[in-house]
Amino acid sequence: MSSILTIIGKGRLADAVAEALSPQYELQRLPELEVPLPAGTKFFLVLDDFWNPKNHQHAERVSREFKIDWMRVFLSFGEGIVGPWVQPDREGCSQCADSRKILAADDRSDLWRIQQSLKQNEENINDEWLSESLLMQMVQLILNEVQKVWKGESSLLEDHIYKVSMKTLACSRHYILPEATCSVCSHLPEDSAEAAVISLQPSLKVSKNSYRCRSMTDLRSALSKDYLDPNTGMFNSRMSDLQTSFADVIVNLPLFNGNEGTAGRTNCYASSEMTAMLEGLERSCGIDPKGKKTVVYDCYRNLDCALHPLDVGVHSKEQYAKPDFPFTAFDPDKKMNWVWGYSLQKEEPILVPERLAYYSMGCGDGIMFETSNGCALGGSLEEAIFHGIMEVLERDSFLMTWYARLSLPPIDPYSSHDEELHLMIDRMREEAGYDLFLYNATMEHGIPSVVTITKKRDPQSEGLHLICAAGAHLDPVRAVKSAIFESVGMIRPLNKEFEKNRSDYLKMLDHSSLVKKMDDHGMLYGLQEAEERLHFLLRQNRPMQSFDEGFPSSASNPDLTEDLRNILQVLRELSLDVIVIDQTTPEISRNGLHCVKVLIPGMLPMTFGHHLTRVTGLNRVLTVPKRLGYTKRDLKIDELNPFPHPFP
Repeated sequence: MSSILTIIGKGRLADAVAEALSPQYELQRLPELEVPLPAGTKFFLVLDDFWNPKNHQHAERVSREFKIDWMRVFLSFGEGIVGPWVQPDREGCSQCADSRKILAADDRSDLWRIQQSLKQNEENINDEWLSESLLMQMVQLILNEVQKVWKGESSLLEDHIYKVSMKTLACSRHYILPEATCSVCSHLPEDSAEAAVISLQPSLKVSKNSYRCRSMTDLRSALSKDYLDPNTGMFNSRMSDLQTSFADVIVNLPLFNGNEGTAGRTNCYASSEMTAMLEGLERSCGIDPKGKKTVVYDCYRNLDCALHPLDVGVHSKEQYAKPDFPFTAFDPDKKMNWVWGYSLQKEEPILVPERLAYYSMGCGDGIMFETSNGCALGGSLEEAIFHGIMEVLERDSFLMTWYARLSLPPIDPYSSHDEELHLMIDRMREEAGYDLFLYNATMEHGIPSVVTITKKRDPQSEGLHLICAAGAHLDPVRAVKSAIFESVGMIRPLNKEFEKNRSDYLKMLDHSSLVKKMDDHGMLYGLQEAEERLHFLLRQNRPMQSFDEGFPSSASNPDLTEDLRNILQVLRELSLDVIVIDQTTPEISRNGLHCVKVLIPGMLPMTFGHHLTRVTGLNRVLTVPKRLGYTKRDLKIDELNPFPHPFP
């Protein structure tokens, strides 16, 4: 039986393509997609003079049922779209392309509504921009792809589309990253206890002083190629801020409910861009499950091995009782979604509430407010776990300091032996106009943690008066640098908003309940009038420690996994478990990346919005201050700092 190329569609585009292909190929034409397709069809083309998403969905079903490749070409909103070339046995399809293209657009909500309307409506409208010149160009693009595939070569439109401007005829090629949750081509596995098991493997560092197992050079080309594209990318824009004191790059992660900017801040713009994209990938993985299907829906009382929410801190009875509170108290008899995590200390799988494992941008309809606290991305699973633990420790140390008003030992920031850190401190003084106050926030685990206060040198000048930050790392210098980047990187972008809304922040000073969102925390303490709340740190009368005194050095391992095992042993001796939920999605695993959520029951979780504080069930905040010698007795819950925390 001879091979046949089937063309489906009616209109100027279908006629032009059929005319160009008929001298070289045996063609069959159908005005509409019907099954069965003509016998011997090698692949088929769906050609429309308009956007026909309903027809494309039908083509996907036919392609998969009969195992036949296909490609679509259509005209829409002043553009000609060619591709992708769809293979029914591979992920990546026309629906992935539509999803990526719609999400990357500024008018994504309108485009989505139009798409849904076209799926329901039989009436289609041809694009008025169609010209003979455009037809000729699109026909040539189609002819090139057909020739390649007919000869057994790979199409240039596998996981790609061409966009052709009807006005200028400019043509561009764009990568389509397969959608992990695509209803057509995705094959996500079901979540299971067996798949949650973690067996730590060696993870060699890229260099002696690094805590990463993949270099930025190794990742750079893959990140730019797969994720950054203004037309179809997971990130649709990047911006270098040339006014900040350090190299600040922001990439935009478009979501249906808005845009999520993620920043990379280092001393090099190229590294900052990579950091921003890695941060964005981490954010994307942590919002909701995209790497596995949640299958456990039950109540806590029916489960044999599940984490009790009280172990990780919940809201108080008074908070839950408020009529407008967005969360409901935990009910052991109420069914909810659970996902499998793994206890590294007990070495066994454990069920975790889905709302705790994925933070869903802090939305309600759950038992507690959860952020990206403990989420981390790495070049190996072990690297991701290591950095997830560091973030949990950083937030815990900061909140412990705030709630218990710990008079942390001040550290001389110039006492480190790191020249880059000294230059960074000089630059923030001379260029940004801020002094650095550094404090040793290491808790009972002994893992270096710091709290920083970046304070304006000229109190009469406009802008944020001070900014607080924190860091935790086996290398305390890295922790300090991270806190500096975080603090100084926010000064210029936020100063304008701060001055514009100063009256609102002054109201928050007297009414803590007005602190509702993340930015409110940092802005409130940008007020000079709020400084007195930090006098327990700023007005101490005690000598500074040096880095060597505050952070005894430890041997560096060439294997990051050995560092991780040492940390786990320290936490095990304190009866602190480490629970890991693997958030890795197909979008990042294609490049050997891993993403996790780390929970350490007992440690304080970062929350934003003063009404969403979570300390109920977390006794460490009451006992650790005494254990470290800051207080003579354990604290009581009503003795904790009543004001909103200053973490930005």
